[in-house]
Amino acid sequence: MSDSRLVKISRYLSKYLRHTPDAIGIKLAPGGWFAVDELLTACTKNKFPITRQELQVVVELNNKKRFSFDSTGTLIRANQGHSVEVDLQLEPVVPPDVLYHGTGHKSVESIMQAGLCKMSRHHVHLSKDIATAETVGARHGKPKVFIVDAAAMSQAGYSFYCSDNGVWLVDSVPPQYLQKI
Repeated sequence: MSDSRLVKISRYLSKYLRHTPDAIGIKLAPGGWFAVDELLTACTKNKFPITRQELQVVVELNNKKRFSFDSTGTLIRANQGHSVEVDLQLEPVVPPDVLYHGTGHKSVESIMQAGLCKMSRHHVHLSKDIATAETVGARHGKPKVFIVDAAAMSQAGYSFYCSDNGVWLVDSVPPQYLQKI
């Protein structure tokens, strides 16, 4: 499969498994899961046929590990980043002492004032390393990275979750827990 096909499928799946499942007639189950066979049928009906083999490659090779299969291989889900209401059934976990958040330079001042807000997503997304945060920030212009004092937040009662692809999630990050790099 060509790289461009891989990207097209990944974007298509992101759109419909994270943001607008109704648009192709699917309803996500708890955990964000959906039956693979039904997804492939829905894609074909919506004039974007995907083979099971292509789906397997996208799940395995997506550089951000956005999708996963359940242990039986019969269900698929987006690991995080949903804007539709869905319970991902993630359990709270103790985070590393420090996490990072990447953003574009134009957002720095508002973040310093209001902190990090989940906006239209279910959670604020955090990275365990600076390089990943820089990559995320670069999608929004000149990248800027914040250090998040996750240990202090956890001690203050904030709940953290870690998605299947290693993205750390929290409802919000107040400004007192942020430091610009």
